[in-house]
Amino acid sequence: MMKKTILVTGLGLIGGSVALSLMKNNHVQVLGFDQNEHSMEFAVQNGIIHEKVQSFQEGASQADVIVLATPVSVCIQLLNELDQMELPSSVLVTDVSSVKKPIMEAANHLSNPHIRFVGGHPMAGSHKHGVEAARAHLFENAFYLLVPGRLSREQDVALLKELLEYTYSYMVTVNEEEHDKMMGVISHFPHLIASSLVHQARNWHNTYPFMHELAAGGFRDVTRIASSHPSMWNDILLQNKETVVPLLTDWIDEMQHLKELLEAEDDVALHTYLNDAKQFRDGLPIKKKGAIPSFYDVYVDIQDQPGAISEVTHILAQSSISIVNIEILEIREGITGALRLSFQTERDQKRTQLVLSRNGYETTIAN
Repeated sequence: MMKKTILVTGLGLIGGSVALSLMKNNHVQVLGFDQNEHSMEFAVQNGIIHEKVQSFQEGASQADVIVLATPVSVCIQLLNELDQMELPSSVLVTDVSSVKKPIMEAANHLSNPHIRFVGGHPMAGSHKHGVEAARAHLFENAFYLLVPGRLSREQDVALLKELLEYTYSYMVTVNEEEHDKMMGVISHFPHLIASSLVHQARNWHNTYPFMHELAAGGFRDVTRIASSHPSMWNDILLQNKETVVPLLTDWIDEMQHLKELLEAEDDVALHTYLNDAKQFRDGLPIKKKGAIPSFYDVYVDIQDQPGAISEVTHILAQSSISIVNIEILEIREGITGALRLSFQTERDQKRTQLVLSRNGYETTIAN
């Protein structure tokens, strides 16, 4: 493959992580642009990009490939700017947005003959944001969805797959309608539900001020995604409202049905409802990353005494196992263990359970 110059515009968590994976390819030169000068400086100093450029136009004029890692509305604006530029040669453009319809509509109406567009969406993320949180392995074993546009060819999709090889993702091609419907169901709508649960708990806080002390364990798990970047999610939800609003209507109907089961004290129907949910949830894949960031957890039963946590972390450090997060579980309903250790990979999860078990700890892995 001839050396390609790639411009990544938008050096946040996703853009920075894409850039890091591209940097592993010896056949590319990675340029970076962001409105935030600090983000660009950090990216250069930490080897996330080769060079920074002072404007989108400057980088685009040099690029063979452009990655738009900005909010949907900004992506559309940049596509329109690109459409008006006098480009020296053909350029392949892609994005990383989790909503596709508005971007694909904008891309399909471009008139500049030098532009080819293939939509993209790496289905992985983090509760953190910003270029400082960028990781080369962020997309490893995640699905990376590609959405070919009217202004693209089969070889463009093939080139993107080749360039993105070091994301170590599973590349899947879909159309924009399929993409937005699926993301609405498994990502965008759950974010709204998580936010609504947090609001409900907050509304009850004045009545039961101690309640937030109890809101650990399961409540923190089910509402974790409500901690994601508000500005980003505001843009996503508004751009995909055609999918999300009907889902909200279905959810309201579902809650009404559940309310009727409880009011009628229909023991058999309620048990069936809960069991059906359990069976479907237990059948979800646990080895692949999905739209909602997940971690591999190990619960450790430890004694409440000084040095108990440091002993556990010391044992894992000796085995070169990296811990993503540590949480002391104040409320442990349904879970054996006072300490929850989170890991980036299933391999680290299983190694941790093995190492700690050999050292006399009682551990549990919960799917």
